[in-house]
Amino acid sequence: MKFLIIGDIVGRMARNILKTQLINIIEKNGIQFVIANGENASGGNGLTYKNAQELFSYGIDVITMGNHVWDKKEITQYIDQEKRLVRPSNYPSPCPGRGYTIINKNNIRIGIINLSGRVFLNPLDCPFKTFEKDYDFLKNNTDIIILDFHGEATAEKVAMGWFVDGKISLIYGTHTHIQTADEKILPKGTGYITDVGMTGPYYSVLGIDRDIIIEKFITQRPIRFEISSGPIEINGIIVEIDENNGKCFKIERFKQLYEEIL
Repeated sequence: MKFLIIGDIVGRMARNILKTQLINIIEKNGIQFVIANGENASGGNGLTYKNAQELFSYGIDVITMGNHVWDKKEITQYIDQEKRLVRPSNYPSPCPGRGYTIINKNNIRIGIINLSGRVFLNPLDCPFKTFEKDYDFLKNNTDIIILDFHGEATAEKVAMGWFVDGKISLIYGTHTHIQTADEKILPKGTGYITDVGMTGPYYSVLGIDRDIIIEKFITQRPIRFEISSGPIEINGIIVEIDENNGKCFKIERFKQLYEEIL
């Protein structure tokens, strides 16, 4: 089965690029399932109901989140009802929403887990122990398991990769918005990459206007962030997984630059 994983979607222009280009990417590459990180899809922070449904309509099967999951307060009104939306599983319980979901597509049961790292991020519950709890259920109820590990520290992501090797089909990192060049298949058959990157403005600092960020670094004072304009890049990975044994047998980076669409 062939998967497209889309890196963190940042703002309206990134959504517009997916509106015009995602179906072409899917058809050109024979993609059967699409997962995207959407925690920055609405104005750069959070995800509204309207924008979530918009992204699903473009061909995205599941949206994962991260540390900005609660930035749009309205999410608590719909997150329990939307099976295709997954927030980090290691938020302390009780918590709205779900930390994993199972989607049946083409008679293949696909489990998608979302976890948040704790290094340089909020001190949530232990992602390693939370994974073990979720895995105890998913391993007997899925054919393929995929993990979006939303983390800042490379070492934490690499450690999680080794922790889950042979248990799941794929682990990929999100959050840093910078695509890493370390995609690999681990010894026991789990696909891995530290970060899939960002879908957002190319001439920016992680999607934000570069002059604003430079000013913040120089002055060390609070400043209002604005999403940059200009060409938009789609970052991600294309992955092939054997649905019979759940092992990844191909992983490659995807990176494409497009002119801005208003």
